[in-house]
Amino acid sequence: MTWLPTTKKEVERLGWDYLDVIIFAADAYVDHPSFGMAVIGRILEAEGLHVAIVPQPDWHGDYRDFKKLGRPRLFFGISPGAMDSMVNKYTANKRLRSEDAYSPDGRHDLRPEYPTIVYSRILKELYPDVPVVLGGIEASLRRLTHYDYWQDRLLPTILIPSGADLLIYGMGEKPMVSLAQLLVEQDCEIDVKLFRNLMARFPQKQTVSLLKKKEIPGGIRPDDILLHSHEECLRNKKAQAENFRHIEEESNKYAAQRIIQEVDGHYAVVNPPYQPLTQDELDHSFDLPYTRLPHPKYKGKRIPAYDMIKFSVCLHRGCFGGCAFCTISAHQGKFITSRSKESILKEVQAIAQLPDFKGYLSDLGGPSANMYAMHGKDLDLCHKCKRPSCIHPNICKNLNTDHSQLLDIYHAVDALPLIKKSFIGSGVRYDLLLHDTGDQRINRTNQKYTEELIVKHVSGRLKVAPEHTSDRVLNLMRKPSFQLFYDFKRIFDNINQRKNLRQQIIPYFISSHPGCTAEDMAELAVLTKDLNFQLEQVQDFTPTPMTVSTETWYTGIHPYTLEPIFSAKTPHEKLAQRQFFFWYKQSERQNIIRELRKMQRADLINKLFGGKR
Repeated sequence: MTWLPTTKKEVERLGWDYLDVIIFAADAYVDHPSFGMAVIGRILEAEGLHVAIVPQPDWHGDYRDFKKLGRPRLFFGISPGAMDSMVNKYTANKRLRSEDAYSPDGRHDLRPEYPTIVYSRILKELYPDVPVVLGGIEASLRRLTHYDYWQDRLLPTILIPSGADLLIYGMGEKPMVSLAQLLVEQDCEIDVKLFRNLMARFPQKQTVSLLKKKEIPGGIRPDDILLHSHEECLRNKKAQAENFRHIEEESNKYAAQRIIQEVDGHYAVVNPPYQPLTQDELDHSFDLPYTRLPHPKYKGKRIPAYDMIKFSVCLHRGCFGGCAFCTISAHQGKFITSRSKESILKEVQAIAQLPDFKGYLSDLGGPSANMYAMHGKDLDLCHKCKRPSCIHPNICKNLNTDHSQLLDIYHAVDALPLIKKSFIGSGVRYDLLLHDTGDQRINRTNQKYTEELIVKHVSGRLKVAPEHTSDRVLNLMRKPSFQLFYDFKRIFDNINQRKNLRQQIIPYFISSHPGCTAEDMAELAVLTKDLNFQLEQVQDFTPTPMTVSTETWYTGIHPYTLEPIFSAKTPHEKLAQRQFFFWYKQSERQNIIRELRKMQRADLINKLFGGKR
């Protein structure tokens, strides 16, 4: 087994006398397709490049970790982590999380806040003439003016504070390979001047550059989308809301337009994205020679995120749910690309060879577990569509929701000799299961999938995400009516009764989402009590860059309707909502009763507590 080199000694052992690309990563180096730095490193390696990874460099003191491998021939890459660094570090209440899931032993001190900015600035200080290329979700979601919850202010494209030369947004395989091929063709060491000249002459898809007006390739064209400037957004929240609609729609189109935003006398130029990977291209990414293990330097140490995914398999990429608070479609896009059965089985067989594998797969899933192989029946219609969600406010008539190919994957995996059981750990979209397609064959298949899922693939607890009980709030979340949850729970309970199973549904709920009031949460408490739930999987809404919900929360208006929307923002307002999750705790009872009396909802006091006051 060989890992990509992380030290000078490892580079020398490979017999290399130069490096093409050096990636500085804020996560621990796990050579696995769920870790971004490993994917990009392996993709470039497959192109014949010499690639090294420096995981979690020490950004204090003398910067020796940034100097130890010298300068690369082509560029430095920044991989800030599989999660946004601030979400990874802090809760919605801005408190430090119990551990950093992507660091050895969960340590908090191995990653700075905003590693994209910190690493880039250090590299620019040490090697001002070497291009720096940003990638990963932290940079991707900050490619244009965005609201930062942790600083509580509107910030410009991350290219400005980082000083980097290029930003790759979304999933990076195609743009990274294209960029590397262009640079290799020059047959020389690339400096910043040459790099910027090349980007001007050969604009790269799915990238963002910060340019002077005269440097914009082709100038500002009539078909470009010219956003309100960053400065205008600072003055006018409505301008920020109007911008966001364009950004989201262009992120989820087959043929997107170029987006340009003025900022501080320069222009952030967002080149249109590549079309989604083909199945062969996605297979290639997953079939690269990953060791599937943490680097040996972590021997004896626990990496929490790796423990969660080491026996799991991702079946597809993309999510067409378009949930208002979720960043998946902003980063991966709404169009589904599914791996072939052969690629999936190959990975399962590789997992089965791991020394501590006991025969149980923790997840056969994806961003949403049951979207595998789903796409439009008429792809020409999809190519013209700019709906951010294929299933809200209703399931698109052009969407094929047939679960038969996914069932086939489950059957093929479970038939492998070393597999005892495969579980579905990713969230399931029950609205897809319950949808009446008008085709009786597909309806029967989806019913069969539902039964097999519940009987064979649930490890005692099935995760689903109704998120709320108020249909008004759910509409703002782009989630289906809570009535569908009742319908699904009825099916779940009936199957459990018939099969003599004792399984649980674990529902996820969010408080303080834009449009949600304390009264909505009180009603949620009553409805979930009636369903015999004492809620565990709950959270306050966390505003993260580039979601409809965040833009609504910050601006106070909905980006699509431009209508005013209330959001709970103060600690008191948030606590007044969150406490209703825990109505069953004695410590919360008096506060809840006080809040309900203020609302003049004595009827809810009786429903929650009866005669107990």
